[in-house]
Amino acid sequence: MAASNIVIYAALAGNFGVAVTKFIAATVTGSSAMMAESIHSAVDTLNEVLLLVGLHRSKRPIDSTHPFGYGKEQYFWSLIVAVLVFGLGGGISVVQGIEHILEPRPSEDPKWAFIVLGISAILEGASFIVALRAILRKKGDRPFWQYLHRSKDPSTFTVFAEDAAALGGLAFAALGIGGSLYFDMPVLDGMASVAIGILLALVATVLVYESRGLLVGEGVEETTAQAIKDMAETDPNVEIAAWPLTMYLGPENVLLVLSVQFMPAISGEDLANSIDAIESRIRLRYPMIKRIFIEANRLGAAARAQMEAASSPASHG
Repeated sequence: MAASNIVIYAALAGNFGVAVTKFIAATVTGSSAMMAESIHSAVDTLNEVLLLVGLHRSKRPIDSTHPFGYGKEQYFWSLIVAVLVFGLGGGISVVQGIEHILEPRPSEDPKWAFIVLGISAILEGASFIVALRAILRKKGDRPFWQYLHRSKDPSTFTVFAEDAAALGGLAFAALGIGGSLYFDMPVLDGMASVAIGILLALVATVLVYESRGLLVGEGVEETTAQAIKDMAETDPNVEIAAWPLTMYLGPENVLLVLSVQFMPAISGEDLANSIDAIESRIRLRYPMIKRIFIEANRLGAAARAQMEAASSPASHG
């Protein structure tokens, strides 16, 4: 089973159990913060289901209407998850909290709330650790936060962000319920619910931003593009290569279009051999580049001038 699937299934199992216990505790105690956490876990459970839908649909085979496959399904469903976190998780929690602030009610039998929060922390923590380990295995030598920002696997990143928000939400809920009891101020329970909603809204905003970049056609990092250009230009039959045009079609599926200016006197056989050699070098170093289209030019000085104008990242910014 792929790492993304393991992360999602672990989160799904944890969130489902947590959601059920939180709803029971919220009903027994009447706590607004606990109800916000119940909604949060229910939304997270639905989100994991949608991420699995995205993973499944992204693996559909290529057909005539989708010649590059369905890899971007993952990005679409990750965006839907982000919208749900913002609207259902964040929005309902804020409304629930404001209602409790306007009409504060003391919690009933709050010990159950703390028991459930403790159980939830264990389950959410276990899911968080699974997602964290998956990220640490993939990031290599790159800084942690840089890897998260540049990661093209929306499933693992989304689960990690959700679990981090869940642990933060549990902390807010515990502080809200504990503060309302200690200071005899039920309004703190409602304020904790609002804080949970704001936290979810912030996390959802980050998820929307990351999903949007991939959905609209994000390419490889500039250092990778430069390396591809350099590899093409090491071929003895190449004069100059334009800046590579790339796009992620899925977490491990990149499309590359590369315009190359070959020597004017190159033979047809040498041209074909050079193209094969360039493709082989690129695929060996970057196996996530699944489709390579090389545009071969043998048009002399005029073409060279055009290639030089297109050979810097600035011309594609």
